[in-house]
Amino acid sequence: MVLEGNPEVGAPRTSDLQHPGNKGSCVLSSPSEDAQPGEEPIKYGELISTPLVSKALSNRGQHSISYTLSRSHSVIVEYTHDSDTDMFQIGRSTENMIDFVVTDTSPGGGATEGPSAQSTISRYACRILCDRRPPYTARIYAAGFDASSNIFLGERAAKWRTPDGLMDGLTTNGVLVMHPAGGFSEDSAPGVWREISVCGNVYTLRDSRSAQQRGKLVENESNVLQDGSLIDLCGATLLWRTPAGLLRAPTLKQLEAQRQEANAARPQCPVGLSTLAFPSPARGRTAPDKQQPWVYVRCGHVHGYHGWGCRRERGPQERECPLCRLVGPYVPLWLGQEAGLCLDPGPPSHAFAPCGHVCSEKTARYWAQTPLPHGTHAFHAACPFCGAWLTGEHGCVRLIFQGPLD
Repeated sequence: MVLEGNPEVGAPRTSDLQHPGNKGSCVLSSPSEDAQPGEEPIKYGELISTPLVSKALSNRGQHSISYTLSRSHSVIVEYTHDSDTDMFQIGRSTENMIDFVVTDTSPGGGATEGPSAQSTISRYACRILCDRRPPYTARIYAAGFDASSNIFLGERAAKWRTPDGLMDGLTTNGVLVMHPAGGFSEDSAPGVWREISVCGNVYTLRDSRSAQQRGKLVENESNVLQDGSLIDLCGATLLWRTPAGLLRAPTLKQLEAQRQEANAARPQCPVGLSTLAFPSPARGRTAPDKQQPWVYVRCGHVHGYHGWGCRRERGPQERECPLCRLVGPYVPLWLGQEAGLCLDPGPPSHAFAPCGHVCSEKTARYWAQTPLPHGTHAFHAACPFCGAWLTGEHGCVRLIFQGPLD
């Protein structure tokens, strides 16, 4: 996803509308067919709604956030236009105000086909505001504005008044962010997961994803996105890369050169003595071909495909390595082709277990030790290329190739 130019909203202006018992109403009326100019229209009746309907909520040109404290008490925060920033919105809604539609990611299967009926991703999950002037700082906020330019936090959403008298709150399933320590580079280490509020403040995680009690305010951290920041929307995790960071990332041309170099070494199956080769990305990830390298993910020994050593009592993929006799999953190897997920341009020496995606050692070890949120409580390390949960002691394995005998 590339964010570029779409001016929207900026600074908030609080309008505290507290009118217990004051109802908003919708009048149903129509002019009579034989009505004379200036004659009053026929009034059929009124539909009474609550909480109140304010001018800020009904004006599509006025962005606002509505905090519902009770059925008769709401606080409306109005936002003014800001010519110095661009706003981009992310969520599962396919409406025009969402710039990037995000669908759920299933472990091992990548993105699901179309919006899931049981999706936990909010229709208006979050928004990112980018400064138009250098250094083009990008800040993330929970929740996005809907088709009416409003954000609604219902009675059950966590919300509170800040010490300076303003309102803030959290969305139902929350927007979590993790900034890596040391940036997104060869020296990176996973950071700590935090929750971002509607106003962009940083909090420790709640006891559960949708708990009404907020975490503690983390005053020395901000909502500014850094190179390598992870954004979790409760169903999908996004990686933020900066232009400067992407300049250091390997290119697709470099990844292709590494594939060709690996194939030029003519690795062989140590038992069948057949030459192995990584398939071209243009072929896509379909059924493995005859030269596809396979690996025993417990030991890392690379072979060609064979049918022996199957331990059916432990599952259809469980095989015994003919070299070291370790029993474990036996899967085809696929080169990871998303350059933005790689920390460095190192050679494809390691594979994630059990999916078999191949990348550099530092990239593999970083993602293997990075827990990604799952559900309302759990965290699991996952393959960045397909989303499969990682298994085994380290989550990845060093590949051991057999060179040609000649």
